[in-house]
Amino acid sequence: MLAFTFPGQGSQRPGMGRPWVDHESWELVDEASEVADRDVAALLLDADADELRDTRNAQLTTFVSSLMVLDAVERLGIEASFCAGHSLGEYTALAATGALGFDEGVELVAERAAAMHDAGNEQPGTMAAVLGLDDDQVGVACNLADADVWVANYNAPGQVVIAGSPDGVEAAGKHAKELGAKRVMGLQVSGAFHTGFMSSARERLRGAIAAADIRDAEIPVVSNVDAKPHDRGGEWISLLSAQLSSPVRWKHCLQTLAGLGVTDFAELGPGGVLTGMAKRSVEGARTLSVATPDDLDKLLHWIGGESATPKSEVEGEHLFAVERIVVSPAAGLFTPTAYEPGATVEVGALLGHVGEHEVRSPFEGVFQSFIALETERVTSRQPIAWLRTD
Repeated sequence: MLAFTFPGQGSQRPGMGRPWVDHESWELVDEASEVADRDVAALLLDADADELRDTRNAQLTTFVSSLMVLDAVERLGIEASFCAGHSLGEYTALAATGALGFDEGVELVAERAAAMHDAGNEQPGTMAAVLGLDDDQVGVACNLADADVWVANYNAPGQVVIAGSPDGVEAAGKHAKELGAKRVMGLQVSGAFHTGFMSSARERLRGAIAAADIRDAEIPVVSNVDAKPHDRGGEWISLLSAQLSSPVRWKHCLQTLAGLGVTDFAELGPGGVLTGMAKRSVEGARTLSVATPDDLDKLLHWIGGESATPKSEVEGEHLFAVERIVVSPAAGLFTPTAYEPGATVEVGALLGHVGEHEVRSPFEGVFQSFIALETERVTSRQPIAWLRTD
């Protein structure tokens, strides 16, 4: 069975709309601009990374881009048995199933983004990714911090995001390293999303969610809050409200989908964040990221059981808007290539070896550090190195 997954804030990138300008599905951008009373096309075509990083722009552009990709996929006659979305992507998933109308979705996402932006200004917070530490131990690190910091995202095995006050996140990060975390990386965000710091946004959005008239749908959406499938519209009023200040249980959502018989995970929208997470969370999962019109042919081959990409193609994960993680292509002992922090890394650059396998970067960016240690025995898909792209 096939599931469509939809990315959240952090997957946006400059110029992500350009490949779609001449595609029939671009009409959704014009509709969204009219509904939101904003020039969504300009954001998708001309906005730089700083402008897109603004929560109000990031959420709207990611939502519209993902539904544009979905529209193109549906024109091919491809449908999914289940849908799910990461944080903001949950709204996209509801729109994808018809539970949430397009106009209502645009309005609700714009209001959500504004509410979260304002909540971040009222109670400043931040977030950080903790790599290479068990979920429970990340929770222990937050408790040891004895401050306002909590787990915000359970993304994949060995990849958990914490959020809270700047001091709390810093303290929890130090405890996480003491407990064995490979790396703790600060994320460039405007608030402590999915924590109690979003309580004012939750109050503000509750009425808007209720007024959105979320309907029953034939295709269930697996919720971030409880990692269970839901197809009754009335259930989403409380689920979407709770989502703002509850951790995103994405790893659990993927495992739920696998338990329901899903073997194929197609990520629709910018980036490729969820594709890497699915590979790490569900053993044997078939995954594909569809972000441009060129990916539509790959999708058709993939649906037919053919490989969509050459096996030799290097892989990686987009951790957040400007954070890039290079992962191991196989299991074995890691031997790094000499790289100094701040060095420029080109696409395809050799970062080291895992056994006899080369570790090459799928991204261009600025080298930050190695996550795996020299001669460390790593597993397939384990984070190896960290880059920044801004």
